[in-house]
Amino acid sequence: MQVFVTGATGFIGFAVAAALRRAGYRVWGLARSETKARRLLQHEIEPVIGDLADPKTYLDVASECALLVHTGFDYSANGVAKDRTAIDTLLEAGRRGAKPKTFIFTSGVWVYGDTGDRMVDETTPPNPPKLVAWRPAHEQIVLQAGGVRGLVIRPGDVYGGPGGLTGQWFAGPSTGSPPLVVGDGRNRVPMVHVDDLADAYVRVATSGLAAEIFNVNDQSRFTVLEMATAAARAAGYQGEVRPTPLVEARKTLGDFADALALSQHIDARKVVRLLGWHPSHEGFLDEADVHYRAWKAYRD
Repeated sequence: MQVFVTGATGFIGFAVAAALRRAGYRVWGLARSETKARRLLQHEIEPVIGDLADPKTYLDVASECALLVHTGFDYSANGVAKDRTAIDTLLEAGRRGAKPKTFIFTSGVWVYGDTGDRMVDETTPPNPPKLVAWRPAHEQIVLQAGGVRGLVIRPGDVYGGPGGLTGQWFAGPSTGSPPLVVGDGRNRVPMVHVDDLADAYVRVATSGLAAEIFNVNDQSRFTVLEMATAAARAAGYQGEVRPTPLVEARKTLGDFADALALSQHIDARKVVRLLGWHPSHEGFLDEADVHYRAWKAYRD
């Protein structure tokens, strides 16, 4: 099978592209520059130099592939418009040539909003904060598209390797500052190791299913304050870890602050039940020191 992955040099996208390559597929990955493309080549991933907002840079290559995986997102002011352009382009590619083709869209568990201790699953209506209010509509475009098998993956908070949002728990402490904890720190967030997430993509890609949503996260239930404190200690920071009130965080982070303050309890049993997925990593807290050293090695 030939595969095309957007965001292939990003945190999630690279892990997914590499996992698909290890599974035996020929993989093309979208990259913005020759420098980023070199990393793809090192891992037997064919680079496609282009931009999400410029369909002509990747439409032809994507059209030759049976699996289309969209993990890229541009966080500029035009990011949402670029995401819609990418979706439209990949759907056009999916309708060309031999069929059926599979299109996997990367969303996230933030679309559920704050759930507190109430467990939610894929059947729960979205209630997204402003930062990701656009995501449910984009999910539906993929799920309802004709001519392709549309699927949506909603990852939890992804950690491991170079780190995602968890990188901020190392960044401050590594320079003597406390980690950023928004709200009261008692919120609990669903976590998933990047390698476990990549394995889920491979399973979803080869499932033959269509019009399905999959939550992907482990069932660890640590608080953000517990995890951020463990990260800070792993980075050598011994000072007090004091949460930043949401009102204060909004002054510098805007809508992003509300997303970081969410408390969620997400049921990911569907991907276990239907696809046999099981996380190999049990949670961030117990190996915070390992994750810090990996994060630091990438920075060095």
